[in-house]
Amino acid sequence: MAIIFIRSVIVYIFVTFAIRLMGKRQIGELQPSELVITILVSNIATLPVENPSAPLIPGLLPVAVLVCLDVIMSGIALKSRKIRSIVSGNPKIIIKDGEIDQKELRELRFTIDDVLEALHGYGIFDISEVQYAVAETTGKISVLQKYSYRPATNEDLAIKGESVDPPAVIINDGVLIEDALSSIKKGEGWLSELLKSKGLDRRDIFLMTCDKNEKMTIIKKEK
Repeated sequence: MAIIFIRSVIVYIFVTFAIRLMGKRQIGELQPSELVITILVSNIATLPVENPSAPLIPGLLPVAVLVCLDVIMSGIALKSRKIRSIVSGNPKIIIKDGEIDQKELRELRFTIDDVLEALHGYGIFDISEVQYAVAETTGKISVLQKYSYRPATNEDLAIKGESVDPPAVIINDGVLIEDALSSIKKGEGWLSELLKSKGLDRRDIFLMTCDKNEKMTIIKKEK
């Protein structure tokens, strides 16, 4: 039992590190090659855990080979548009100026229900409002509305303002995030004085956010 536990921990750490090498993507954003690698890695990684008598290192070697292959292919695809097109495919325009390209839908094996569902996610219920809809290589549908149907922006309304970075999380469950404090150009001395003036201790704070203009939110931990 102890051997299975130790092997499981080793496999978990190894696979987590391997997946991190492949980059940060959600499952729905994986390219076909990346999805294949992910499925193969998950299946192969279970073998050393299910069979304690099998050697551990040779069992993890195929995982390392697959991940290295994915990293190498990603590097090649990064430099070659042709290879990128072969491995991942190309985006396809499925709606242009409010008209559906039915031939493209058939080639992609998309139903009209798939398209309508994607449009509903953008708050669009009338296809005639769509200027362009593109089926990305990940299978996601990106939509551009016609100009007359797009929400008005501050620039359209001639509203002037200043772009401000979002507030940074300074304290997370009592723990100081030093990088976040640096991002708003403040030091620990400033934070200590601020908390002291409010009669607070860092360990009693559940969440604290602050921006460069010192607009902050402080939420105390529940006792």
